[in-house]
Amino acid sequence: MAKKAPFVSERLMKRIAAMNESGQKRQIRTWSRASTVYPEFVGHTIAVHNGKKHVPVFVTENMVGHKLGEFAPTRTFKGHRASEKTAKLK
Repeated sequence: MAKKAPFVSERLMKRIAAMNESGQKRQIRTWSRASTVYPEFVGHTIAVHNGKKHVPVFVTENMVGHKLGEFAPTRTFKGHRASEKTAKLK
């Protein structure tokens, strides 16, 4: 059984290819968190949407094969509520 190819948004791939041809290095906004990072993406800054805003991600060689969404966290942990005992000690 053949293995499926990794997913990458067609629109994102076209935009990266066009920027590689022209030699530009502008930021690319995308909502496609499920897209796999390809070697062609290295050196580009891709702004990945985290549900609220676009988080700029500079792609390095170590990121190839991972998903874009892995580098744009969706949740911010603000810590657990302090218990009353620890609050009284302070």
